[in-house]
Amino acid sequence: MRISTTTHYASRLLVELALHSQEKPISASKLAAKTGIPLKFLEKIVRNLKSAGLVKSVRGAFGGHYLGCPPDDITLGALVRLMEGGIRLAQCAPGEKRCATCHGCRAQTVWHSITQSLERELDSVTLADMLEGYPPECWQPPKHAHKQISHS
Repeated sequence: MRISTTTHYASRLLVELALHSQEKPISASKLAAKTGIPLKFLEKIVRNLKSAGLVKSVRGAFGGHYLGCPPDDITLGALVRLMEGGIRLAQCAPGEKRCATCHGCRAQTVWHSITQSLERELDSVTLADMLEGYPPECWQPPKHAHKQISHS
């Protein structure tokens, strides 16, 4: 499973807004420059985030965008559901008729269980957690990773 560029950009955009939540609204052009998100793409993402109440905007010369709710209230699960249209690891899910063999399918049960685990994990991570550097044990490449290996 891989999230879309849109979802990844939306998370970066929300982090940037949260980092500056005590300041005045940030213009789309400044947000694009700070996040590296192309302006047209950023504007599309902001529209989606505004429709869910995660971002608010002010018009005018001193206008821009700001976080629509506290960082503790925004989870990665909610963001992925909004931007991806749901969280689904397999085409079939209980109650849906996407597969001719869904009834009694053992694989469906396993994929449903794994999807629920992923949803719980995504729902447990908030924007506030991301601001604090979640997860704290982020992997870093060894300092010697780029050294050339001598051939003896």
